Amino acid sequence: QVQLVESGGGLVQPGGSLRLSCALSGRTFSGYAMGWFRQAPGKEREFVTAKTGTGLTTWYTDSAKGRFTISRDSAKKAVYLQMNSLKPEDTAVYYCAGDLTSDTVYATSSWQYWGRGTQVTVSS
Repeated sequence: QVQLVESGGGLVQPGGSLRLSCALSGRTFSGYAMGWFRQAPGKEREFVTAKTGTGLTTWYTDSAKGRFTISRDSAKKAVYLQMNSLKPEDTAVYYCAGDLTSDTVYATSSWQYWGRGTQVTVSS
């Protein structure tokens, strides 16, 4: 059974940084596209970033470009989200997603596996 477990969330001041981690267990990591979504209170879950299993292709939403960086470590079967210059509007529960099953990377329905999420709060 595939499991994704996120960690690294917390409270940070505007302009600060956080690094989220997502560990995969239960399946081979290589070949899996991995991604991050987020869901703010009262809003739908939205795409943030993703990277293919080969690491050759990366997608970012406009709000993440230049501030967030996704990376993956095949040896540790983990994917990371480095978030810099955080803003209050980045406050959300961040979810790790695994195994992209269609070309629509931005759609939640395209991802087979999900973690339970980690809370990120950006506030002074």
